[in-house]
Amino acid sequence: MEQAIADVQGMTAIAVAMLIGFGAIGTALGFGLLGGKFLEGLARQPEMAPMLTGRMFLIAGLLDAVSMIGVGIALFLTFANPFLAAVQSGGA
Repeated sequence: MEQAIADVQGMTAIAVAMLIGFGAIGTALGFGLLGGKFLEGLARQPEMAPMLTGRMFLIAGLLDAVSMIGVGIALFLTFANPFLAAVQSGGA
């Protein structure tokens, strides 16, 4: 039983690290592409700066929301792990 609990906790730690890490990498790539395209569009048509800025911040907020959902799921798995509860109740 103790080995099963340790296995679940170890795999959960790996899953949490991957979830946060891949979320951070994806957000960083998204922000890089977004910033590059924003500056490219701004250089081509400077008169559209207010409209492009508003849209850029909207997309930036959505990009942050995706990674924050990943952090929320990671916190849920860390502190209220349903897999650990199933092992402790004897379901495994």
